[in-house]
Amino acid sequence: MLGSRRVRKRLEVSVSTSGAGSPAREPTRPRRSVAQLLAAKNTRPIRSLDDLSADTFESDEELAEFLAFTYAERHRDLA
Repeated sequence: MLGSRRVRKRLEVSVSTSGAGSPAREPTRPRRSVAQLLAAKNTRPIRSLDDLSADTFESDEELAEFLAFTYAERHRDLA
């Protein structure tokens, strides 16, 4: 029985710089400029607001319902 005597354990860690046993690294991809990335995606610059338009809602009523829901959700916790 050890009683009130403390027992200390020593932890040893071995370190290797050879790279053996370390996980394989993914090959690094070449860095590309913004222009190269955009060209790879076949993007084109926005020339007018019409380029950003989309027919998201099928009717004015559907848009009104969405706006009412969004307004209510944003103000739900304020009351």
